[in-house]
Amino acid sequence: MSLFKARDWWSTVLGEKEEFDQGCLCLADVDNSGNGQDKIIVGSFMGYLRIFNPHSVKTGGGPQAEDLLLEVHLRDPVLQVEVGKFVSGTEMLHLAVLHSRKLCVYSVSGTLGNVEHGNQYQIKLMYEHHLQRTACNMTYGPFGGIKGRDLICIQSMDGMLMVFEQESYAFGRFLPGSLLPGPLAYSPRTDSFITVSSCRQVESYKYQVLAFAMDADKKQEMEQQKLGSGKRLVVDWTLNIGEQALDICIIPLNQSASSVFVLGERNFFCLKDNGQIRFMKKLDCSPSCFLPYCSVSEGTINTLVGNHSRVLHVYQDVTLKWATQLPHVPVAVRVGSLHDLKGVIVTLSDDGHLQCSYLGTDPSLFQAPKVESRELNYDELDVELKELQKIIKDVKSQGVWPLTEQEDDLRVSAAVSSTLDSVSQATNVETGADSVPSTTVKITLQNRVVLQKVKLSVYVQPPLQSTCDQFTFDFTVPDMTSTAAFSVYLRRSYMPSELEGNAVVSYSRPTGIPRVIQCKFRLPLKLICLPGQPSKTASHKLTIDTNKSPVSLLGLFPDFASPSDDDQVNVMGFRLLGGSRVTLLASRTSQRYRIQSEQFEDLWLITNELILRLQEHFEKQGTKDFACSFSGCVPLQEYFDSIDHHFELRINGEKLEELLAERAVQFRAIQRRLLTRFRDKTPAPLQHLDTLLDGTYKQVIALADAVEENQDRLLQSFAGLKSATHLLILLMRLWQRLSADQTAILEAAFLPLQEDTQELGWEETVDAAIAHLLKTCLSKSSKEQALNLSSQLNIPKDTSRLKKHITLLCDRLAKGGRLCVSTDTAAPQAMVMPGGCTPIPESDLEERSLDDSTELFTNHKHLMAEPPVPEVSALQGVLE
Repeated sequence: MSLFKARDWWSTVLGEKEEFDQGCLCLADVDNSGNGQDKIIVGSFMGYLRIFNPHSVKTGGGPQAEDLLLEVHLRDPVLQVEVGKFVSGTEMLHLAVLHSRKLCVYSVSGTLGNVEHGNQYQIKLMYEHHLQRTACNMTYGPFGGIKGRDLICIQSMDGMLMVFEQESYAFGRFLPGSLLPGPLAYSPRTDSFITVSSCRQVESYKYQVLAFAMDADKKQEMEQQKLGSGKRLVVDWTLNIGEQALDICIIPLNQSASSVFVLGERNFFCLKDNGQIRFMKKLDCSPSCFLPYCSVSEGTINTLVGNHSRVLHVYQDVTLKWATQLPHVPVAVRVGSLHDLKGVIVTLSDDGHLQCSYLGTDPSLFQAPKVESRELNYDELDVELKELQKIIKDVKSQGVWPLTEQEDDLRVSAAVSSTLDSVSQATNVETGADSVPSTTVKITLQNRVVLQKVKLSVYVQPPLQSTCDQFTFDFTVPDMTSTAAFSVYLRRSYMPSELEGNAVVSYSRPTGIPRVIQCKFRLPLKLICLPGQPSKTASHKLTIDTNKSPVSLLGLFPDFASPSDDDQVNVMGFRLLGGSRVTLLASRTSQRYRIQSEQFEDLWLITNELILRLQEHFEKQGTKDFACSFSGCVPLQEYFDSIDHHFELRINGEKLEELLAERAVQFRAIQRRLLTRFRDKTPAPLQHLDTLLDGTYKQVIALADAVEENQDRLLQSFAGLKSATHLLILLMRLWQRLSADQTAILEAAFLPLQEDTQELGWEETVDAAIAHLLKTCLSKSSKEQALNLSSQLNIPKDTSRLKKHITLLCDRLAKGGRLCVSTDTAAPQAMVMPGGCTPIPESDLEERSLDDSTELFTNHKHLMAEPPVPEVSALQGVLE
């Protein structure tokens, strides 16, 4: 756009750190000189009022001192300046200045001096109106068809129109449904005010309707209601433009028609007098201001549109005729006559750059010199490339190249207290009669460089809660050490899905690069359970096999041992704080351990703790080949029960929310009916609407309580489902001896969400992940891989499809399938099938036959290896 720059005729910068807006600029013969030359009137938010009469600037010169006719500080911020016939008894032009709480009308006059710089200008206050409401903008015109004078209408910030008949206040009216004030303009031909409401629609109000409507004063309104006088304010016409408006202008086409121009955030519209659209133009850039004016061509209108790209576009109706580059972003644009130069474009920026310019071209005379072309010697380039590659290889081999991540700017470590707090820090607990213990966790941070605003966030699995989860540090010097201590306790009466916590530290390096460091810590088991009596019977049991001799449970769990348990070294009971009991039994000869409980999901934490402590025990003894295995039936039916319970609560929550929304709509409808009855001047019976309102209110409260209760139960069910999922993944890992990478893939597929919501739930997410595994790494043919998965996740109608996919996943793992997400294994892999195995079903119809094979995994209530272990009296039964 260098060719089409605005030609600078005169420019200046107003004040220092002053702010301006679209109402702060006006062009008019404010001093009534009669020579047809306009003066530039500028007001600022700092309260300064300036009047300029610019002269052409010579090349290399700047604005002259005599260009500024007047500068005065009015103390109050200037919101808008206008020039019109505002004083009664004369048709001379006067200046109206709108402040936030005051409207002032001045006369501007000049006195000729004896020398060149002797002309003096001054303003005289003719009258002022103190406003009861904060003003936003104003418009003026011959309201009501009056001749020879202009009236002023001010719009307040709360949507009230205040009309002033020059020196006196006429009336005030509230616009119906007004929330935020919009631009305001007056159409003399239709004698109406046009604005854009916060509903994003253009509205037109007749002046006569405003004049005879109810007064905005509450006392007068009450008196008019008693006398039965006053009319309701009714809009003349409306048009929904679908966006917020920046400005409105009224341009007369001829004596019988005028056009309403509305500048939106993305378009500008041209409307007829009755609100119909003449045309609209979609803008390429975000506009900042505009100015329509009559075109030379009959029947067309030119429009200047300034945008935030510092470009001023000239449109003739919807056709772009010219584009010119400005040195600033204009917030106001005007066209006037300055010193016999007609059509001068005056622009004002928000920081006070005032410029008078005209359209033209500024051709560039620079020509780029010709570049001497030379032929490339590819042989020399190859030699140079090999030398550079050799240098890079030598640098890597010498170890100078950072093969691993360089030393961290911050080191984070976590330490969990080996004992519980002597005084529990638990507050607002809901676990019943049990006293809730707490344990202290210390996070230590040591910096290597200076770091500012280091933020530490602590995350624990619900219903675990920490006394403080946000910390902020400032490391002003290197090698500082800071410690954050907090306590963790169980807040609710159900079990968390994990005992691992996570400390996340976020900071910015001195170069500005953001970094995040994570540090995990493990909470003690005794934080959530107490020693308890072993249970002889249980609904759910599972058996873990090992390849080493059994270990005494008192040695594995010394923190849960009591002196009375010396004769029961192979049996131990745990009582969870939620009330459930878990029993752990160890075999004397068969290298097996059994875990049993009444709740399936409660088996997870004890089973995981058992395996971890067994691994630690044998590592201390120097045994490296210790391994656990699971040879029983995978408990899919118990797992499916947990899925069904969680899904049922989700469906109930969705139904309750729909019912609550219906009752809320009914409640608001009854309120509107009652409000209409109460506002009616003629008393009418309520027809039991008050009784219906009271009943609906009680239903809304009851449904809201039911939604909250269902959400609490859903959180508890989701925690149980995650525990059951962890247990299932553990058993599948031990069952098929999966590697760490394969176990991580299973965890990513079965545990993709930290929080469960109605919009994105566990069932549809896990179903999509398992279906992806079945169609990629666990697929048997390229036909399966070609099937596309749905890109949109919606809550399913039931859980049958998810159950089939989980069963099919277990079946394919049992037949030799292996999990992998690398692209190299995208081809169908040949599964190692045991002799005589039937092929895996490949279609939905064939998957139905899996219902019969589900019994392979779910037809045993006691989840242990065959043959069953006999129970021994006095809780001394062991796995023989």
